[in-house]
This record gives sequence, structure tokens and C-alpha cells, in this order.
Amino acid sequence: MTFQDLNLNTPLYNALDDLGFEYPTPIQAEAFNVVASGKDVVGIAQTGTGKTYAYMLPILRHLKYSTQDNPRVLILVPTRELVVQVVDEIKKLTEYINVRTLGVYGGTNINTQKRAISEGQDIIVATPGRLFDLALSHVLQLKSIQKLVIDEVDVMLDLGFRHQLLNIFDILPERRQNIMFSATMTDDVDELISDFFVKPQRVTIAVSGTPLHNIEQQRYNVANFYTKVNLLEHLLHDIDTYNKVLIFVGYKKLADLLFDQLEERFPNETCVIHSNKTQNYRLRSIEQFRSGENRVLIATDVMARGLDIENISHVINFDTPKYPENYMHRIGRTGRAEQQGHALTFSSEKELEAIETIESYMDKSIDILELPEGVEISKELIEEERPQIRERYNPTKRKDEDAPGPAFHEKKDKNKKENLGGSYKFKIAAKYKKPKTKGDKNYNKRNKRK
Repeated sequence: MTFQDLNLNTPLYNALDDLGFEYPTPIQAEAFNVVASGKDVVGIAQTGTGKTYAYMLPILRHLKYSTQDNPRVLILVPTRELVVQVVDEIKKLTEYINVRTLGVYGGTNINTQKRAISEGQDIIVATPGRLFDLALSHVLQLKSIQKLVIDEVDVMLDLGFRHQLLNIFDILPERRQNIMFSATMTDDVDELISDFFVKPQRVTIAVSGTPLHNIEQQRYNVANFYTKVNLLEHLLHDIDTYNKVLIFVGYKKLADLLFDQLEERFPNETCVIHSNKTQNYRLRSIEQFRSGENRVLIATDVMARGLDIENISHVINFDTPKYPENYMHRIGRTGRAEQQGHALTFSSEKELEAIETIESYMDKSIDILELPEGVEISKELIEEERPQIRERYNPTKRKDEDAPGPAFHEKKDKNKKENLGGSYKFKIAAKYKKPKTKGDKNYNKRNKRK
């Protein structure tokens, strides 16, 4: 099947020709008529198979020209980076169509976004939090929304966006088409579909958790952080093979620590993104990696969810994710558009249980590689790897709940005041000797001399 076999129009065909696309991916071919029918749709396909075009092509095909100010299509995505990416893809498809598209997300001036909305938009791409803020301000009116697309909904629920999603559903018109695309299906996602979708038609290209057949998966058993760094340094010296490498780590502190180590070994070849970085820094890092200015990008799971960067030679899991869904999303950054991909995972002894869970989820084992010769096995541990030292029971040691606080000290004698009640005034009178007559100011002096 080619795109010519789909019921597209001339402007879309011209845009696809400019992009050099001739054949739709399986999810694009299967989902086109279902989405175009106006029914609620749930699409499941591996990451990297073109899910954005799978819902945008039929939407744009039937989106009529309008001069109304209120948007008619709402697309929700979990991260700011994904907003920018989806807007960019829509603009490529609408090169020959008069469609107004706006991306809105947190971390930027909301007043600028309000002004852009007031000028009139057809399609809004947004993160849930910022969209709800704009809706509460009454600048963004959602009463004309005809189609709601939720992309990477499992990530939104993982990030705690469930409450915002429920609030958004409440202010959307009841008569609308709900479209959801995801690479994995979880119980939370299934519950959301049951509550808000009306007899959804499912388009499933692969069972949730099925890895892409063109991604080679291998792993190393590595003792600790610094040994992993040594292994990574050994691999990255092969510039021809590891020419565009995306490295995943579990949390922000580890991302910064790894960046410092690699920047020392490979100056000006590495960039990093996580939620503590500014929006401009993150977008600049992604663009430098995309263009090839930086060979290595270090990212946390949330930041790289859904990112479509071409020709990534290797995805390296510097640590093993606890949840198999995260592993699937990580390795899906390579091997996109049917290209050959490579995924490596570094696993310490503590992470072997997570490996077993991932292999069970995929119903596939990951090949183990021997540590290359020359890779130094470090005995130095980072703080998170050091064993917790617990003191054996000491009956003479003061219990924590009885210990004074850090500001505890004994009061000075002058501050140890006694509550004397009603008799206090008599003690004061005895000490200072009130004069017997108001006019005799020298009474106390005379008595003192006596």
C-alpha cells in the first residue's frame, strides 16, 4: 500500500511528496479509515512507527477551513519537548493547507500564549497542566472541540496528570471524538478508556510490550557506577560505530554526575536534558544532538518520551529501569522508521530482578555480552551504592525521640523567671521601696543611708 491508496487530498499529497514519504507504516494504514469514521479510537503500536501521522492525516483530511477563533482539535501530550515536536510535524503536513496550529506548555510566559490564542487557532497541542490553566482563565474556549487526541497517555498517568485529565474531560463538549495512541497498555490506561471512551474501536499493530523486530538488544553485567563509566568510555572511543548515542539514566542527579564524567573524557561531545534544566537549555540540547553537533545525549525517562530523533545509532540504558514499559520506550528511540537499531543495557547485581521482569514482559531474553578487555573494574562507590551502616542495639544510647533538638541549651539564671502570681507586686515593692508620700522623692535615699 502507498499513500495514494488512502483517501487523502492534493495538499496532503504534496506535503508527503516534499517529505519523501511514499509508503504508510502499518499503524498509519490501519488507523486512517477508523479515525476518519469519527468513532472513538484506541491505537496500540510500538514506538517509532509513526503514530503522530496515524492520527493527524485523517484529522487534517477532514478538517474544513474555518475563520472561527475557538480551536476544533485538541492534542494532549505529556512533555514540553513533545509539544514542540508534534507542532513541528503538523506544520510539515499543513504546508499547503491554511490551518492555524499553536503549542502551549508550562515554563514559558502564559500571557504570550493567551495573546496567540485570542488571535484564533484551529489546532491546540498542549501539556495538561498549562491547558487547564488557560481554560480556567477563560481565554481558551474549548466548547468547539470536535476531536480530542491523547498521545502517550500512559506517561501522563505516570507523571500524575490524571487529576488534570479528569478536569479537562469535564469542560470539553460531550459530543466529540476521542483518539488515543500509545505504545503500551496499562491498567490505568484501560480504566481511563472505560470511563470516557464510547465503544472505542481498537487498532492494534503489535501486542503491548512487543519490541521492534529491527532492534538488537544486548546487555552487560556491570558492578557499579564508575565501572559503568569506564565501560561507556571504552565503547564511545569507537566513534564510527557509536556516532549518535542516547543514554538513559533513572534520575536527575545521576544525569548530571554522568555528564560531568563524560564531559571530562569527551569534551564538547555531550549534552544533557532533565526537568531541572531551563526550557531553552533543553530545546538547545535536543537540537544540538539532532543536528550532530553533539554525539551523546544524556536524558531521564520523562524528558525523552516520544522524542523522534532520526538515525540514533545506539540507545544505552546506563541503569536498568524498574518498569518494563519504561524500557520499551527507551529502546524505541533507536531503530525508527524500519532502520536497524541497537540497545545496550548496563545492569548491576541489584538490577537483575528488573531484567527478569523486562524479559518476562517482552517474552524475549536479552543477550549477555562479556565485559571488554581493558575496562577497569572500579571499587569506588557513589553515595547511592554505599551500604547503609546500621548500629547494633545499644541500650545506653539515648533514643532519638528523647534527644534534644539542635538549638537546645540551658536558660541563663536571669531568664529563669518564676510565676509568682498575685504576690509578685509585693516583692517588687519590697525591692524598690515605694515612697510613703508622693511628694517626698528623697525618701528612699534617706532610708538607704540609715
